[in-house]
Amino acid sequence: MKRTVLLLSLALLLPVAHAQLAATAPSQSVPGDPRPDAPELSARGPYAVGVRTLTLTNPGQLDIANAPKEGDIPRYARPLTVEVWYPALGDSGSGSTTYTDVLGSGPGDPKRPNTPFTIPGRATRDAPPVAAKAPYPLVIVSHGYPGSRFLMTYLTENLASKGYVVAAIDHTDSTHGDKAAFASTLLNRALDDNFVLSELARLGAAGSGSPLSGLINADETALVGYSMGGYGALNAAGAGYAPEVLPLVPGGALKERQTGNYKVDPRIKAVVAFAPWGGDAAVKGIGVNFGGKYGFWDDAGLAGLKVPTLFVVGDRDDVAYDEGGVKPLFENAVNAERYLLVYENASHNTAPNPPPAAALNSFDDYMHYAEPAWDMSRLNNINQHFVTAFLDWKLKGKTEDAAYLNVPTPRSNDIKVSRNADGTPKADDTSWKGFKARTARGIKLYRMMPK
Repeated sequence: MKRTVLLLSLALLLPVAHAQLAATAPSQSVPGDPRPDAPELSARGPYAVGVRTLTLTNPGQLDIANAPKEGDIPRYARPLTVEVWYPALGDSGSGSTTYTDVLGSGPGDPKRPNTPFTIPGRATRDAPPVAAKAPYPLVIVSHGYPGSRFLMTYLTENLASKGYVVAAIDHTDSTHGDKAAFASTLLNRALDDNFVLSELARLGAAGSGSPLSGLINADETALVGYSMGGYGALNAAGAGYAPEVLPLVPGGALKERQTGNYKVDPRIKAVVAFAPWGGDAAVKGIGVNFGGKYGFWDDAGLAGLKVPTLFVVGDRDDVAYDEGGVKPLFENAVNAERYLLVYENASHNTAPNPPPAAALNSFDDYMHYAEPAWDMSRLNNINQHFVTAFLDWKLKGKTEDAAYLNVPTPRSNDIKVSRNADGTPKADDTSWKGFKARTARGIKLYRMMPK
């Protein structure tokens, strides 16, 4: 009888205990939420996050997507939609919003229609900013081809919570919904980055009358680009294109982005290039059998990159490629302090959010986001960790964060854990700073300094 009463009491208590656990357990339903094994700097920062949508127009731009076969290329007012995240009033992680995007690879594809889907976020639309700690460094985010300004919300929200203003661009002619001529992307990526930088500097200046007034320190700007976004970010930061690739854009328009033909905006202080497209193997991978020594670049072009740069790639990347693709860019950007983060067994999708539920019924849409050998939430957390360390060091001057990047052994699987009885590391310990025990697996991190 006593046993029956005890079991009955436990049965009545279990729903209560389960409800309490559900109320306190961390959620991973939102891109960017930390897993229990997330490295140290992936944690959300001290600020709540606000978000706003801007509609910008860049006048007098070449309309490459509608260029005639012969004659002058028409000009147009180029529209750009930009999502801006910023530190906001409230508790860290307290916001809630929904971003709307579409699947597909451009309009009019019956095999991959532009199916709408939503992405949950931890930001508040048009929230009041934390003005007392402003201005904040600026981070400009550029998606792949095709992609959208919401492709990396796990990272944009995370950086905003740590005291950055983050502006992600919808590159016209290059989104899931409006994908057009590839030549438009080849020309416009760096131009869009530069224009958005100048516009955010104007809107973020004190007294501008914008809701962003006084929030942005554009003199400390980083470019974060994925795939074609990485291609454009490298060029905007100084890696001029080789003369051999000029025929790929009508009217010789790409000449203005050639080595020696443009000046780098001095406000650009750092670059994060996720799987940047444009290396020799990448160019040959789309059937183009001409180009510079390194695809879109030659030695002179890569020598023009002088700002600190973090390259990220999967060693099985079959779009940007590691060997013959990204690795030679890293090795030959000889005038930049640079880092190369390599995910073992990862292919090209080292930057996006996890696949949305709407992609589960389409292999192609699913594989636009997923890494088969990696849990995407895990990969996202590692990206947050290293990007935070890199930007805090290079834009905010937190020199102590160098220890997260200057790892004692380049291959995480070779780490030697050697500790004293009190848990402190011995002289021969080669653990990576910020990773919990047994969690630094399957990644490599290399460093090269300017010559």
